[in-house]
Amino acid sequence: MDKTAFSSLYMEMMPGLYRLALSMLHNTADAEDAVQQAALKAWQVSGRIRPGGERMYVTRILINVCHDIQRQRMRAFPVSKVPEGPEQPQHEGLKDALDRLPEKLRTPLLLMYLEGWSEREIASMLRMTPYAVKSRLRRGRAALAEILHEEEIV
Repeated sequence: MDKTAFSSLYMEMMPGLYRLALSMLHNTADAEDAVQQAALKAWQVSGRIRPGGERMYVTRILINVCHDIQRQRMRAFPVSKVPEGPEQPQHEGLKDALDRLPEKLRTPLLLMYLEGWSEREIASMLRMTPYAVKSRLRRGRAALAEILHEEEIV
């Protein structure tokens, strides 16, 4: 893929990538940094990406960059001092419930329902079997329903 085509594809993907990064990092500045770092890394290897796999490849790069940022953050200062990102009042309850899920359950849910990836694509991105993705989606939905049900009762 040439650089011009890659640039237009990346610009099209950017809102979804930012949402994913923000959901993983819970901080707008870190999410913006992650999207920019992923863009740079993907740009550097854009000529070697197999045609048709660009979206999955860039998403996988972003997930790795987010994990790197999380590791750096854990070494830098306690998680309790991480500033929160801006809230969207209309979805605050759902966002809070998603944030309470462990990352291994939250990430597949976000990739499937927010970004529209298939189970097979998610399995490839997260380097898991499709069965493991199905299992995490099922457990994630159950945990999310339980959290939302608890909040409704209280």
